[in-house]
Amino acid sequence: MRSILITGAAGFLGSHLAKDLVSEGQRVIGVDNLSTGKKSNIEDLLNHDNFVFIQADASSPEWLRLDSLSDVGEIYHLASPASPKFYQAAPLETIAINTIGTKHVLELARRTGAKVLYTSTSEAYGDPDVHPQPEHYRGNVNTWGPRACYDEAKRLGEVYCYEYFHRFQVDVKVARLFNTYSAGLRSDDGRVISNLVEQAITGKDLTVYGDGMQTRSFCYADDTIRGLKLMMEKDAASGEIINIGNPSEYTILELAECINQIVGGNCRITFHPLPVDDPKQRRPIIEKAKNLLGWEPVIDLQEGLRRMIQVYRQ
Repeated sequence: MRSILITGAAGFLGSHLAKDLVSEGQRVIGVDNLSTGKKSNIEDLLNHDNFVFIQADASSPEWLRLDSLSDVGEIYHLASPASPKFYQAAPLETIAINTIGTKHVLELARRTGAKVLYTSTSEAYGDPDVHPQPEHYRGNVNTWGPRACYDEAKRLGEVYCYEYFHRFQVDVKVARLFNTYSAGLRSDDGRVISNLVEQAITGKDLTVYGDGMQTRSFCYADDTIRGLKLMMEKDAASGEIINIGNPSEYTILELAECINQIVGGNCRITFHPLPVDDPKQRRPIIEKAKNLLGWEPVIDLQEGLRRMIQVYRQ
């Protein structure tokens, strides 16, 4: 049995994926430098016979020389800060992991014959002037701003994937992930759902930026993980970019009101200046995922929030 490598294995999505694969009897190697991931996320796996953890930075070449990587058959490249709070605090590291780190992963796959799934982002669409967003839309991204270190690095990571697929026949698939959430999201993550849930259950004012009319689409982590696994499995996804996200669209104000209602509190909603380059709207077209993968999300926002809030309360 060949191993499955997950970069960013101690992060939010990486730890979910690692637990899911190990529970299926797969042998998993997790790599993480613990810059934003937490070892506590994979604590249940650390003594498991089918899991090996390597603390290393995937943008550094040293980890590629490890003998334990010689039999890797699948690589999920999830390593990267994903919250503006974290990637704006470490912009050069964010650029490195999505460019140099992606090249390292692709070189490893070229050497071992592994399949690669690169997790890109809906941020590749920037502040879109096409709505909703199909995969062929080229985006409206500001290269000269505080979000560019993430947006543009992810886009360049996609270019690396394109070149390795066409020049070296590396079996690579690119997932553009839209906002993903669940109970595993750090309460100090800085993303809108974790912020609002933490504020609501502690009775604080709910922080909404701008007028709250900007929209997002929120996909529960279980649905996202299922989509990633299907992408890895399906030959039809090779050499493709596929949106993985929930096409249901909500304003941030609607999200805040929904969380407040579920918590049963009477939190006050306060409005604050909108961050620079904050997208006005975001919603995926997922016809490609439906047709190539047979995938679509099944957990709606209300159910996902109830699950998340229950765990956060504990």
